[in-house]
Amino acid sequence: MKYFSELATLLDQEQAFDKAQHDALLLQRSVQERIALGVTWFPITITNSELGRGDYLTITVNKTNHLEEGHRFRYGMPVSLFSNHAPQQDRLHGVIAFAGRDTMRISFRVDELPAWSRGGRLGIDLLFDENSYREMHCALDEANLALTDQKQGNLVRLLLGETDIREPAPSPVYENDSLNPSQNKAIAHILGKNPLSILHGPPGTGKTTTLVYAVQALLKQRSQQLLIVAPSNTAVDVLTERLDAAGVSVVRIGNPVKVSDHLQELTLDARVDNHASHKTIKNLEKQARTYSDMAHKYKRNFGKAERDQRKALFDEARKIRKEIDQLLDYIVKDVFTKAQVITATLVGANHYSIRDRRYQTVIIDEAAQALEPACWIPILKADRIILAGDHCQLPPTVKSSHRTTEGLYHTLFEKLIAQHPAHVLLLDVQYRMNVQIMKYPSTALYAGRLQAAPTVADWTLSGDDSPIMFIDTAGSGFEETFVDHAISNQEEAHFLCNHLASFVTNLNISLTDQAFPSVSIITPYRAQSLYLREIIAQDDRLRPYLKQLQVNTIDSFQGQEKDVIYISLTRSNTKQEIGFLADTRRMNVAMTRARKKLIVIGDSSTVGYHDFYGGFLDYINSLAKYHSVWEWHG
Repeated sequence: MKYFSELATLLDQEQAFDKAQHDALLLQRSVQERIALGVTWFPITITNSELGRGDYLTITVNKTNHLEEGHRFRYGMPVSLFSNHAPQQDRLHGVIAFAGRDTMRISFRVDELPAWSRGGRLGIDLLFDENSYREMHCALDEANLALTDQKQGNLVRLLLGETDIREPAPSPVYENDSLNPSQNKAIAHILGKNPLSILHGPPGTGKTTTLVYAVQALLKQRSQQLLIVAPSNTAVDVLTERLDAAGVSVVRIGNPVKVSDHLQELTLDARVDNHASHKTIKNLEKQARTYSDMAHKYKRNFGKAERDQRKALFDEARKIRKEIDQLLDYIVKDVFTKAQVITATLVGANHYSIRDRRYQTVIIDEAAQALEPACWIPILKADRIILAGDHCQLPPTVKSSHRTTEGLYHTLFEKLIAQHPAHVLLLDVQYRMNVQIMKYPSTALYAGRLQAAPTVADWTLSGDDSPIMFIDTAGSGFEETFVDHAISNQEEAHFLCNHLASFVTNLNISLTDQAFPSVSIITPYRAQSLYLREIIAQDDRLRPYLKQLQVNTIDSFQGQEKDVIYISLTRSNTKQEIGFLADTRRMNVAMTRARKKLIVIGDSSTVGYHDFYGGFLDYINSLAKYHSVWEWHG
């Protein structure tokens, strides 16, 4: 079908672009640069080595420096062990079995490490992840084939509009006093016999809370295992923790990003390790290791008798390994049999341990941030699907295109909202923002349908009557600079820093006081965030407050909220070029992080020509909350 072939072409373009970027990173950057970018660990120490499942050698490595640096290594990704003696020739490829903050386990298809690994210093490079693209391409092929399958292809045809989704079936009554009417209505729809439910959750409307209650209600109604997936490990972590806290038996596939002992205990690996039968595996592994060690003691120049003895020892070790693998299969099956919910990333839904499982209901959270080809991986395992997200917030990460309204940016979530409005459940009460902060995003992006819960509608900082304000830098000479493809505005950053210093000083609240507000400064541009971070850290007036202040780009701040948000729009030029700012989804995320006070700083003569920002300035004027930078620089 043309639909899936067009998606496959877009995915090919993304893969080629992504691979070229990654290859250039490994070939053109120094080891130190790669460490800083989170794609290399060097040097490392090997702290353990053992033959694992399927005769794969698994080693445990530890970082020996740069412990404070973050990294991009994740479960299931391909890596390369290298030696500093000959980093191009001396390489061994493997797959990550576990990735923590400074510890990694890697599986290799060998029974012992090569000789070069015992001399020189070793490191680990992150390789390009072909597997994710392979899984997405396979899902598109499978979905295309399913269209002609009378039974299996029913959901695929419904989602593509090949057959009509009937009007929503009468929903069972669901009333929970802890939830508002829109949340109760959403869960009632999910409990009905609808093949599709779309949970649209604008900022602060309790989407995750609603999902957790919906999962509990589904388990009570049907007692069938659910698969819950999301595009990012972080989103999977959040749901896994919340479900566990609600008393749901959940198994997390893969390794959490969040380094939390309790979250680690919920992973499949930990569930297997803690299983009653795992002691038997430990004993068998000890026996297998003994035979392997004995075999390795034979030197290279030995005769037939020694060769036969060595072979016999290896054969015995392999025989025990097969026994271990069979026992592991039994334990994994038992763990899944007892689980009510399995959580994974979209690609993780095809993990070898659950690849062939089917589910009556699959839930995709943060679906508006998911590449469509990845969504088809879990959809093909489902009889019915629940999508949750908000297409008015950040889009998926697409590297090969900047046209943010087409191609892979145009998500399945958006398509289905447009095609099946009767199955869209909007959560319309937000529990985060003062009503003045909420009102413009609600009008511009949610047809004015958002309401502020009474508990937050009028909350403000103590003694403050301006929950929202815009400070206009037009005519001030605060012009943006463009260096090495990075945009910043140093004058605007210094103004923000001075305003922030006055603001926290005038609060007259002790840092130790619980009433002291949380504050974040966010901007669309990485170079601006780095410069702001630098000058704020050097400002003597702000030094006492550094632990309370956070500086981020918009993209890295989604999912968080603070009492006070400063936004540095950064753009200031005579051509009215606004770049990133034209994607109003980003600005929606930025504005809706603030609970009690939002301060936006920018150049109205640059941004005001855009409908969204022009409307925002009109709204600010209607509240009489417009200020000029000249009020501070007059």
